[in-house]
Amino acid sequence: MDFSDHIDEKHAAFIARQPVFFVATAAPGARINLSPKGMDSFRVLGPTRVAWLDYGGSGNETNAHLLADGRITVMFCAFDRPPLIYRLYGHAVPMLPQDDGFAALAGHFAIERGVRQIFDMTVESTQASCGWAVPEMALTAERQTLRKFHAQEEPAERLQKYATHDRSIDGLPVRSPTVLPYN
Repeated sequence: MDFSDHIDEKHAAFIARQPVFFVATAAPGARINLSPKGMDSFRVLGPTRVAWLDYGGSGNETNAHLLADGRITVMFCAFDRPPLIYRLYGHAVPMLPQDDGFAALAGHFAIERGVRQIFDMTVESTQASCGWAVPEMALTAERQTLRKFHAQEEPAERLQKYATHDRSIDGLPVRSPTVLPYN
């Protein structure tokens, strides 16, 4: 295992090639949350800073856990060659469309319908490990289901859903958008 205090160019290029990543958070008295992510939503902003888009969907556990604790682990796993598992450890904050700094972060992404927030992470350490036991798999296509869902939804309906879903599954408070970064 290789540890570092930053993301080097080689690992930034590895991250950019990955179609999926995993986000893990925890908060005192709550379940551990582990979420898969995709949709070309991750950006390396510097050696110790990354960010990713979060779309409205099944829940908002990452937001709740970060508000309660702030710790986060992001894992990338190569399903092709060469085998590699790469983890980022640090702290993150949810940046909502109404927050100062959201627009600057949003400039790194194509903001589309369904974007709820951007997670902004300070990377404190990284870990590279072999990944030799991870199977080789091929990506056949990105799913379009979430995009299609958000394309049919009215923005006002989406904001109403956010306003009524103000708790995590364990009852922790979440911050929700009061405006949307799209029409």
